Amino acid sequence: MNSMLRKSVLGIAGLAFTGGVFAGPVAAHADARPVEGKPVAVATVQGAQSKIDLNGEQTANAKAIIAATKKAGLPERAAVISIATSLQESKLENLGHLGDANDHDSLGLFQQRPSSGWGTPEQITDPEYSTLAFL
Repeated sequence: MNSMLRKSVLGIAGLAFTGGVFAGPVAAHADARPVEGKPVAVATVQGAQSKIDLNGEQTANAKAIIAATKKAGLPERAAVISIATSLQESKLENLGHLGDANDHDSLGLFQQRPSSGWGTPEQITDPEYSTLAFL
């Protein structure tokens, strides 16, 4: 796996882990008053989100996103954000028309809609175009 792809995937996994570690306890105790007591050890748990297995199509799409951000001269963070968004929106799969399973016209890696001005269906399903349109 190339270095930028590995960093992107690890960065996304790190963001998910950090969000879960801090957001849960902070939200649960937002109104609580401090309690005095002895410190306790914190155990980490490896879960399903600690590793992301990608198939060939997903890896190719992640590489296409990275190539588009590099070609545009954007920072590495742009690739990380784009891959994270595509994972959320389409599981890094370049989705075409979903027929009856879809109630609108979202397409591609970022679920962009031609009817909302993102481009033509051909453009939206082009990884380079859709990445740059997203960014």
